[in-house]
Amino acid sequence: MQSWLKFLGPVAVVFSIFPLLLGACSKRETVVDQATREGIMIVGNGVEPAVLDPQTNTGLAEGHILDTLFEGLVRTDPETLEAIPGVATHWEVSEDGLRYTFYLRHDASWSDGRAVTAHDFYASYRRVLSVWTNSENAEQFYPIAGAELYHKGKLRDFTQVGFRVIDDHTLELRLRHATPLLPQLMTGRAWYPVPMHVLERLGDPLAPGNPWTRRVETFVSNGPFKLKAWRRGEFLEVERNPHYWGRDTVRLNGVRFVPISGEAEEAAFLSGKLHKTISVVLGRTERYARESPSPLRSSPASGIYFYLFNVKRAPFTDVRVRRALAMAVDREKLVSEVTRSGERPAYHLTLEEEGTGYSGRARTRLDYDEARRLLAEAGYAGGEGLRPITLLYNINSGWHQSIAESIAEDWRRELGIQVALEGQEWAVFGERLRLQLFQLARAGIIIEPYTPLRFLKTFTSTSAFNNTSWQNADYDRLAAEVELLDDEAEQNARMRRMEEILMEEMPMIPIYYYTTQYLLHPSVKGWVDNISRRMPFERAWLEAR
Repeated sequence: MQSWLKFLGPVAVVFSIFPLLLGACSKRETVVDQATREGIMIVGNGVEPAVLDPQTNTGLAEGHILDTLFEGLVRTDPETLEAIPGVATHWEVSEDGLRYTFYLRHDASWSDGRAVTAHDFYASYRRVLSVWTNSENAEQFYPIAGAELYHKGKLRDFTQVGFRVIDDHTLELRLRHATPLLPQLMTGRAWYPVPMHVLERLGDPLAPGNPWTRRVETFVSNGPFKLKAWRRGEFLEVERNPHYWGRDTVRLNGVRFVPISGEAEEAAFLSGKLHKTISVVLGRTERYARESPSPLRSSPASGIYFYLFNVKRAPFTDVRVRRALAMAVDREKLVSEVTRSGERPAYHLTLEEEGTGYSGRARTRLDYDEARRLLAEAGYAGGEGLRPITLLYNINSGWHQSIAESIAEDWRRELGIQVALEGQEWAVFGERLRLQLFQLARAGIIIEPYTPLRFLKTFTSTSAFNNTSWQNADYDRLAAEVELLDDEAEQNARMRRMEEILMEEMPMIPIYYYTTQYLLHPSVKGWVDNISRRMPFERAWLEAR
């Protein structure tokens, strides 16, 4: 580990340090002071990046990095979350809403100086939909005519999919049904182009093992920054891309992402080694809020924290056991005494967001008596005859273990159920989820732009994010119907039925809705919070104190 990541001693000692840091410049120069002068923002990013391919990545930590390196036809305004011009200067929509035409900038370039054209987007979209690429993000393209059929191997001719290159700077998208949110959906990272000219030079561009992302020398991108250095286990650094069309508006010279979290991250921030943390140590929010000036930043997030059942593993093959455990989680106590960061208890999947026109009605509840009755009905009265349950979580954050311990205690005390906690490193945890090698596991989703249907679709049988083995034909049918309907009342009725099915069969336990909380150094300017947790590095700058 680099010397600048040698942290202070006991974390309890450093809580009073932040106010002192504001006047510490005259005494000694910190890592942050030097980086501020150089225009390099240093941020904690949780974990070591696993995959830096925007078309196959699903991780949040990797997503923060990818957003600095790539840009799609449209991008997200960090303040409004509206779709704004990216590589495309503008777009037109046909009267029936089934055809979008995007007009690309003539000065858009890859970081190697090669022009970005409509052909790059066409080839990139073909790659993400290829069965060989095995992208979990392919479903984002299903509103495009023929995309789902091509992805599932039922259509072999990609020219029959609704993408058409009109010329080097014009791309047409043809939809199978009107999708007013298409531009917002296209801000997703799977819609970023990849440098097919580099992939083709290195091997099969459709092969998941193509090595283009493994070395700085072959990593070509088209965003406001480009990859500068990647010292695995230490940091990844990006620098301003001189070939980016909007380079004159980018004020940071670079961003350094450090795979660090928890108390080590907090100590690094308080000792002047980070401009920003990825989170706040569990239970420390109130203390930071009392500081003046306070480094604490907090905002809602479009996500939910939940537990997944593997419904093919006993005892969770029995819906009564699943429902019993869901009813025996004291969410109010959890968010008020354990997480203590402004989270809202979750009793169903979808968010209670204004402006969506939808409100979920089906929900679980805290009901220990009913939970005990269901467990006894399943043959496990008082937990008798039930082997210890193994709960899988990732250990990059102390949050997950503390939450697991609290919930496990609820189940032990009220239901007589014993829980074995199993913490794993992020990469191992993710692979175990993907292969469904777990009994019960922690999970979470953050989706933007948020729609109730996008949340609900994560539990369809074809969703790459449904790791529960749970399937329900009616649920799948309703999801498909909602996409084809224009009437909001009919859409909402079907989505409510979907959520009823989900809460009746309970393949997951909703726990709480996310908030975003982190520590920010006062030298960081122009920083904007949003519910999607997208970080506006291209708009931020640093000012020395």
